[in-house]
Amino acid sequence: MQKYYLAVDIGASSGRHILGSMQDGRIELEEIYRFENGMVQRDGHRCWDTEHLFAEIKNGLRKCAEIGKIPESMGIDTWAVDYVLLDGQDRVLGPTYGYRDGRTEGMDEEVYKVIGLEELYARTGIQKQIFNTIYQLMAVKKQEPENLEQAKTFLMLPDYFHFLLTGNKVSEYTNATSTQLVSPVTKQWDRELIAKLGYPEEIFLPLTMPGAVVGSFTPEIEQEVGFSCKVVLPATHDTASAVMSVPTDSDECLYISSGTWSLMGVENSEAICSKASMDANFTNEGGYEYRFRFLKNIMGLWMIQSVRHELNDAYSFAQLCEMAEQEREFPSRVDVDDACFLAPENMTQEIKEYCLRTGQQIPESVGEIATVIYQSLAEGYAKTVLQIESITGRKYGAINIVGGGSNAAYLNELTAQKSGRTVYAGPGEATAIGNILAQMIKAGEFTSLKEARRCVFEAFGVKTYEPNGK
Repeated sequence: MQKYYLAVDIGASSGRHILGSMQDGRIELEEIYRFENGMVQRDGHRCWDTEHLFAEIKNGLRKCAEIGKIPESMGIDTWAVDYVLLDGQDRVLGPTYGYRDGRTEGMDEEVYKVIGLEELYARTGIQKQIFNTIYQLMAVKKQEPENLEQAKTFLMLPDYFHFLLTGNKVSEYTNATSTQLVSPVTKQWDRELIAKLGYPEEIFLPLTMPGAVVGSFTPEIEQEVGFSCKVVLPATHDTASAVMSVPTDSDECLYISSGTWSLMGVENSEAICSKASMDANFTNEGGYEYRFRFLKNIMGLWMIQSVRHELNDAYSFAQLCEMAEQEREFPSRVDVDDACFLAPENMTQEIKEYCLRTGQQIPESVGEIATVIYQSLAEGYAKTVLQIESITGRKYGAINIVGGGSNAAYLNELTAQKSGRTVYAGPGEATAIGNILAQMIKAGEFTSLKEARRCVFEAFGVKTYEPNGK
């Protein structure tokens, strides 16, 4: 009997159910279900529709039963930082806010009244992002204190969906580190920090590593979807799963997990919590087997995705790349990490206004807008390479790009040229592959992550881009 492993990979704009299996020593993938996602407006706030998402998770599970491919196990990964608070009856308290919601404005200053920025970084190793969970919870404390008072359980979104499937509450380590409330030394919640901030300690469950079994479907879920299977924790933070699939034997490798965000960094055995690291805004997120993903969040393909939506999705990403390449001599650049690009009403207009403010030529055509984004991203990557080398004291000759952005050939070429490094691009479905790898290692299909990564390199086409364009 063929064994299948199901990755439910939910991103900020869409989700998909992907079955993985081993066939003749190679990993084979089959996408069986896809659905839309996005933040919704509720009472002036950007929120996630968790009921819709869970209904779609079950729809994809039903598809497994329909096609007769019942997985041995399954696991869910999502983006980081967002969460639910549950009351004593396991009901969600308040809206499930999205990280792009503006309610955290000023919450950093509230946190710093309790613990300074430098001490907080030295203690957690996590970069400051105004949407980090530490600031989101401060917003709850200040704006909706009754929800924090009634809360009995804190769960990150994948943990919440796993709970709905199994009835078991488990907090997974990699995603928890994005909260800025976990110690890189103990690799558990920093309960002293949590208490200092006035958040209820008892709502945070002990952290569990990828590969652990959460449980099997409840009888109700089994009846709804037509089968039962084990739920095995992947690295539930999508970037942690994506980094698992980086197809290299070397520990000395730079990676970019390229999607809505570009996460660029290296793997370390210990967190780097120095002031130099903090000043450069690097983070030390948890990874598989307690590896630290020393990386920087760069705005990523969110900008081109937004422009595409503003054009009513009239062009494919491949077409946008081609149009950008035709305008490659256009001179203007933007700082892709400027906060003005985080959630603008209109991305195209925001780029034009940035160029106007900074005295640059204003892009008018679609190709000009696209080339400003791609060129600016590649220059951001090149700058980040130098920062990583300076902070770690190591040199890196290649960049591995995984995720959906690995298909953007023009951006890959630019990255190689501007960084002076060889670029290896692929696999595209990196997050789903990493999710599946955690399950396969648990099931004994691979003996180690290194063996699994070697298999990824052999199974999926990895394209090479040289700095000289050859």
